[in-house]
Amino acid sequence: MQNSEAMALSAGLLAVAGDLTQRIHEGVVARGFEGLRPAHGFAFARLAPDGATVTELAAHLGVTKQAASQLVDEIVRKGYAERRPHPGDARARLVVLTERGWACTRAAEEAAAEAVRAWVEVIGEEEVRALGGWLARIAPYGPVRPTW
Repeated sequence: MQNSEAMALSAGLLAVAGDLTQRIHEGVVARGFEGLRPAHGFAFARLAPDGATVTELAAHLGVTKQAASQLVDEIVRKGYAERRPHPGDARARLVVLTERGWACTRAAEEAAAEAVRAWVEVIGEEEVRALGGWLARIAPYGPVRPTW
């Protein structure tokens, strides 16, 4: 692959990622979840399975513990998450999504599905499924996180 082709592919992937992030954010806002930024969605993705400590969230987002702590303060204040005692470490606090946070996460999933349906209209379902498989092979470990 020529350098120019690699640059064109890189630009295309970045454009798709940016558009997808924006569509998900707009879909979340359209479903009544206001006062959030796309960065909150990246945090919710880490918190969704079983919660996380601020340190774990900072590592996931690629930010300092202070920045992650400020983000957690914000989503706690807005009712999307809460701090709980950590079940395995008495010194740590676990940040978990509240019901409002889970509802917002479901809204993001719906918005993502809408965005991907638009891709199906352009290139077809089989090709979108193949794309998903190729991307999983290229980047099998993630995590999905913003690049600041």
